[in-house]
Amino acid sequence: MSPKTILLVGTYDTKQDELAFLAGVIEQAGGRTLKMDVSVLGDTDEPVDLSKHDVAAAAGMDIDTVIAFEDENNAMQAMARGAAKLGLDAHLAGSFDGVLALGGSMGTDLALDLCSTLPIGVPKYIISTVAFSPMIPPSRLPADIQMILWAGGLYGLSSVCKSSLSQAAGAVLGACQAVISPDTGKPLIGMTSLGLSALTYMARLKPALESRGFEVAVFHATGMGGRAFESLAEQGAFAAVMDFCTQELGNHIHGSSISAGDTRLTGAGGRGIPQIVAPGCYDLVDVIGWQPLADKWHGYPTHAHNRLITSVVLGEADCLAVADAHLDHLAGATGPAALILPTGGCGEWDRPGADLHNPDGLKVFMDRLLAACPENIDLHPIEAHINDDAFADAALDILDGWMASGIVSRPV
Repeated sequence: MSPKTILLVGTYDTKQDELAFLAGVIEQAGGRTLKMDVSVLGDTDEPVDLSKHDVAAAAGMDIDTVIAFEDENNAMQAMARGAAKLGLDAHLAGSFDGVLALGGSMGTDLALDLCSTLPIGVPKYIISTVAFSPMIPPSRLPADIQMILWAGGLYGLSSVCKSSLSQAAGAVLGACQAVISPDTGKPLIGMTSLGLSALTYMARLKPALESRGFEVAVFHATGMGGRAFESLAEQGAFAAVMDFCTQELGNHIHGSSISAGDTRLTGAGGRGIPQIVAPGCYDLVDVIGWQPLADKWHGYPTHAHNRLITSVVLGEADCLAVADAHLDHLAGATGPAALILPTGGCGEWDRPGADLHNPDGLKVFMDRLLAACPENIDLHPIEAHINDDAFADAALDILDGWMASGIVSRPV
């Protein structure tokens, strides 16, 4: 096994000892380091590979210009832009295998920008005094980020903080050494869903797609899963997508923290990847179960899925807002796109007789999509529930048609 290289990022003017300790742990364990200094004011005696001058230049300025901001927030945002560009360039050049960044709130802010530019699959670790703090919005977290609290390390080395530092150094190096890269020999279909208690189509579709020669990756549409799905779509990782649980879009527009962001339902369309879409669980907004229910949801029916997630059943006006968000995002699709509308319901709990059955919401939602579907979308209404075999059959028929016409290449 060839030695793995870790991009080691931090402010070497104030954290030289800690960064040197990390480098020593990595190198003792058989790894190498590529050192990036994101300092602004001070200098370091530690040799680095990417200096603060390089970082500032990547942001389109020199370090004196950064210092002239006389504002640490603006200065570090400039350095964050430079670090992100340098990091991506170094990744594309194959210069490192994983990244390890060290920082307090300021360094964490910069590290999040840097890590967000790197694709899923590149090990990303941040040692932070604010690891997973509520001050970090979910939208700032790369979908596969790892963080560890920099305990007892605000100023100087101690046995307490060395424990955190050494764990992180071993974790990122171990990840780089043990990672099994995705198999690019099979075309990949990305699918979204929730658990089998709500959506079951994946149990029918996955073996059927695999028998056609595809690999299938199913993403749990609970915020970070959708962000990972969109990120891979934007990278062009999928031969096609079956985006059958778009609930995160409703979560986002109705203000839930369980959100994949405002780019949900845009990645495949923006990249031109063939996409088959269905609005699984559109009628529910998931909120954090252990927090008090927001005032806007008082009086709405709810379902406590577990201690982490509570689902709110949307009213008719709320369902129309979700329908309009689907229409808006799908209208931007640049590649082949089909929308399956299972008029019998879009989640197991919404079947007739089930706890969350919402026929009025279902009707206004479907009527809006049927009446206003963008011209670039191939519309497929079916008289079935999303968990019926007829739905899976409809999705496979569309994909088979695309393969027959060459829109989606047949797997070898």
